[in-house]
Amino acid sequence: MRPNIDIEWAIHGRIKDYAEANEMNLSEAYAEVLEAGLEALETQDQQ
Repeated sequence: MRPNIDIEWAIHGRIKDYAEANEMNLSEAYAEVLEAGLEALETQDQQ
């Protein structure tokens, strides 16, 4: 089940721009950005 969360319009706009620039649909872009962010956080924790 996906969480029902509020995302600021500015962030949504950036994700939408990222999706368009990389020829992705919005769901793919959100998934990629979230995965990259989680990996970055995990890497920070290990340092």
